[in-house]
Parts: sequence; structure tokens; C-alpha cells
Amino acid sequence: MGKSIGFFLVLIFISVFSFSFIGFSNELSQIQTVESLLEEKVTTNDFSLHDNSYIYDSNGNIISEIYKEENRIYISYDEIPTYFIEAIIATEDRHFFSHKGFDITGIARAFLVNAENQSIEQGGSTLTQQLVKNIYLTNDRTYNRKLTELLYAFQIEKMFSKEKILELYLNAIFFQNGVYGIEAASQFYLSRSVSELSLAEVAYLLAIPNNPTHYNPFINPGNTTERKNWILAKMLELQFITKEQHNAARDRKITLNPSKKIDLYPDYVTYIHYEFEQLVGEKEGYNQKIERASTNEHKNQYISRRKKRVEELLSSGIHIHSSLQPKKQENIYQVIAQRIPNQSIQGAAVIIDHRSNNIVAISGGKQYKKFDLHRGFQAFRQPGSSIKSLLVFAPYLSERNSSINNFINASAFCKNGYCPRNYGGATYGNVRLETAFKHSYNTAAVRMLDQIGIETAFSYFFKLGFTKIVEEDFNLPSALGGLTYGVSPLEMTTAYTTFANEGMFQKARGIEKVLDANGKVLLEWDKNPQQVWNKETNSKMRSLLNKVITEGTARKAYYNSGNNFIGGKTGTTNTFHDLWFIGLNEEYTTGVWVGYDQPKSLAHINSRAPHLLIWRDLMGD
Repeated sequence: MGKSIGFFLVLIFISVFSFSFIGFSNELSQIQTVESLLEEKVTTNDFSLHDNSYIYDSNGNIISEIYKEENRIYISYDEIPTYFIEAIIATEDRHFFSHKGFDITGIARAFLVNAENQSIEQGGSTLTQQLVKNIYLTNDRTYNRKLTELLYAFQIEKMFSKEKILELYLNAIFFQNGVYGIEAASQFYLSRSVSELSLAEVAYLLAIPNNPTHYNPFINPGNTTERKNWILAKMLELQFITKEQHNAARDRKITLNPSKKIDLYPDYVTYIHYEFEQLVGEKEGYNQKIERASTNEHKNQYISRRKKRVEELLSSGIHIHSSLQPKKQENIYQVIAQRIPNQSIQGAAVIIDHRSNNIVAISGGKQYKKFDLHRGFQAFRQPGSSIKSLLVFAPYLSERNSSINNFINASAFCKNGYCPRNYGGATYGNVRLETAFKHSYNTAAVRMLDQIGIETAFSYFFKLGFTKIVEEDFNLPSALGGLTYGVSPLEMTTAYTTFANEGMFQKARGIEKVLDANGKVLLEWDKNPQQVWNKETNSKMRSLLNKVITEGTARKAYYNSGNNFIGGKTGTTNTFHDLWFIGLNEEYTTGVWVGYDQPKSLAHINSRAPHLLIWRDLMGD
């Protein structure tokens, strides 16, 4: 008799709510049916759960897990062990595979209990209703919310198979400590995948979502164990497990083995985040809109949209494959720390595999912390004489078709009040180009720039990817690195890869490809190499670069490379604020910068040549 009354009351309740729901959702002049309204409001797009993203090194190993508030590792129904499904059915929704989204018997029982207690104590929710609550609704215990939940659950049952609903549910539930879904929970609490868990461990994990605070195993392990045993009893009751399995799992003590978020190599990972934003902007048109923006307001709007799009992708479970070579990255840390023991002096290095134009290692500075100012690509400094290769000698050889044995006047030079001096105030006469380069004579370089013309020289330089060159840099002091804003170590190192690639420039990248959650290529950089100078000029430059190490200003960078090529160019700014060396061998181009964050003299360490020793240690390893 009681069940009949309860059933009757529930039917009346649902009917009344259906009318109120229609009235709530539509104006009287535009009344829709409940079915069409639900089809409009409940779509498959609403069920895209946040998923962790990952950055991988060149060996395919994870170096960074990316998530903010929700640590979730989405798995498909086929990957969910049977014990998880049986446990959740036994404890949460025994009629799941037979109902249409709501269980009339459960609702009636809950309604009668609530009526007796004159409050909303029980919900009678099915798994589908709980999924609705997780995706759409709040935890408010009101009849209005409850009946909205019923209608939404009914619609979801029409949209998805039972297996898909279970998949969504087990990936959506909250396990405390920022963890969502069974796979993330398994790895977070036990450091193993769900496929490796025992029956006891499955029941232990599924104890948590019922009341994540009360059953938090870090704080209330006794509560968690008690509910674990209750879950096992329910599984036995429905004959999902045998008495022997039940007893063994009940008596097994669970030992937590919590895992930490993977986040290695902060220098490299920080750069990859920056490059990923640039990749998204390039492929989806944001960068072009930013460049063409007529006002700062419009520019900032496009930057904001690009950032939002990046966040959307990072929450969708993407896989960013990078070119990082961990051993080279670790070597940078060790070498810079060893060669620059002074805590206040900073250093950065970039290593590029110029055969593929991949950035295999990059440092942001000593003791770098993730997302701080990155000295490898965000610090712009005066390049000193290291610019001579790119702005003076290569353009000069190309324009004049000169031999490196031709002579250039290295005597005193003055023009329009600009009178550069050589190191130590030395004066020279006519010298071979090779001599002027390997000993880095300033007067010769400025005279060469003046002879070929500043605009002509910069027509080569602009092809090399420098981002902060302005009109004010079109002057003779630029021959010695006197730029308005300067260059970054990454820019300089990338520019020098032309000497390894027969005069061809290709912007170096750290990202090889980006895959979506299904393993399909989502984004990758286009290859667009550009010829900067011809092969003959490039061959001459390689000879000059080699002489710098074997006979010139960079002899401390020399190492025995056998018959393989090594070469590079030093750079020291006025008053020794910056020390540079950019060089290459047959495989890698490496750039090194040493200096203070707030520029001041490095004269006291210049004789030790830490920039040359760092380069030698990195390349000769």
C-alpha cells in the first residue's frame, strides 16, 4: 500500500514539475515541448571533460603534466577494468542497465523518506542523474533541481549508450585532492594505472567519491577502509565476486603510494609553453591579426583570444612532442654552474641540432624557476662582435665576392662623429679579411659596413628572424652590436645555423608535433627555409669561423674534434657588460651568453673566458 501511494505521489510530482519546467524555460508565446527543449539544452558538446595534457622529450618520455584545477586522465570504456563497473553498479545504481535515466522505485523510496523527515535527505539518484549533476547542476537539495536532473538524465539516456554513460561517469567523479576520474586517482594515490589494481584497491579508491572529504585517505584512512569493506559486501551480495575474493580483499591492507606531478626541466618546458602559444597563433590566424591590429586595444583583444584558445587546447588532453635531449639539458645546468660560480652572474645557453633545426636544449639562467624571465629567449642584450658574422662579413663577402685573403683597411675610422676603437686602443693598417675577423678588429668591421651600405647589410640581417630590430639600428655602431634593444641567445644561435646549412635559414623549433587526445596530428610547424647568402659565401664564412677558434679570440673554446669542423665567433660589449660565443660543429650550433641581469662590468672575469669554456664543455662532451 505504501509503495503504491509513493509511486502515485511521484508521478504527480513529475507531472507538476514538467509543466513548471516548460513555463520556466519559455515565454508563453514561444512554448516548446519538453523533448525539443531538452534537445536544445542538452548536447554532446557539454560532455567534453577536461583532460591532462603532456609534454614529451625526444625519447617519448613525459617531462611535464599540464593541468590546473582538475587532474584527470581520461580513459575509454574498453580500458575500464570490470571490477570498477561492478563495484559502482553494486553500490550506486543496481538497475542501471535497465532504467531510462531514473529509477522510479528509488525515487519513490527517497520521496517517502524525505516526506517522513520533512526534509530532502535522500535523492534516489541513478548514475545518469549523478552525471547530470556533475556536468550541469549544483548540489542544492531542492525538488526543482532534482526534477531538472530527472529530465536531463532522460535526455542523456537517449543520446548515449549505457557504456558511454559509465565511461563519462567514471572519468568525471571527484576523488579529493584535485583528482578527477579513476585513472588519475589510481596514479595519484597508488602510482599505478587502473589496469594494474587489485579488487581491494578498486574498492578502496571507489570509497572516496561518496564523500571525498570524509573518505580522504590521507586524512581519514579508517573511514576509507570501512567504506571499502562495505563496497566489497555489496559486490558479494550481487554475486559479482565470490566469498573467497571478498574475504581476501576485505583483509588486505591498502598502502598508499602517492605520486607527484611530473614537471621536469623548467627552462625547456617554459619555452615550449611559449612556442605552443605561437604555434596556435600562427595556425589559427591570431598572430596575423595581432600584427595587423590598428590599436593596442584590438591587439590586446587578439592576444587574449589566443591565450584563451591555448588554454582550451591544453585542457583537452593534447600531447606535445618536443626535441628535448635530457642529457644535453642537464649538461647545460652543470656546466654553467661550474663555470660561473659567482651567484649574481647569470648565464644562458641554447643548443640546436642544425640538421633538423630542432632546439634540443635551452637554459633560462642559473637556478631557473618555471615561468620566470627566461634569459634564453626573453632577455635581449647587445651582441657585441658576435654580430659581425651576420651583419658585416657574410653580407660583405656576398656583395663583393671577395676572398678571405683580400685586404681591408683596419686603420682609424671616423664618420659623422662616430669613431670606433679597437680592443685596447690598438691601431692597424691594411689586413686580410681573415685577420680582421679572427682578431675581431672593430675599425675594419665598421669600414666594411660603410662600404657595402647599411641598408644592404640589413637586407641580409632581416632574413635571420630577429624580432627587435628598429629603424634606429640603421647606423654604423650596429656593426659592433650597438643595437637599440638587442638580441636574444635563441635568436643569435638560430641565425648562426645558416653557417651549417649552406646559407639557408630556418627558424629553430622545440615542438616537433602536437597530437590530439586520439593521437592524430593537430598542429605542427611548416618548413619554410630561406636562402640568406649563397653557398660560396657560406664556405668562406665557415673558414673564418674556424680560424677564430684555432688562431683567434676564441682559442680557449678549442677542443680536439678530429677531422670534424668547429667554428664560432666571440662577442664582448663595451665595458664588458655581455660575453657571447656562438659556434657550431658538424651536428650542433650552440650559443652562450654570460652577464648580470642588471648590466654591469664583467671585466674581472673576462680573462677567465667563462663563455668560451661553457661552449667548449657543451660541444666537446
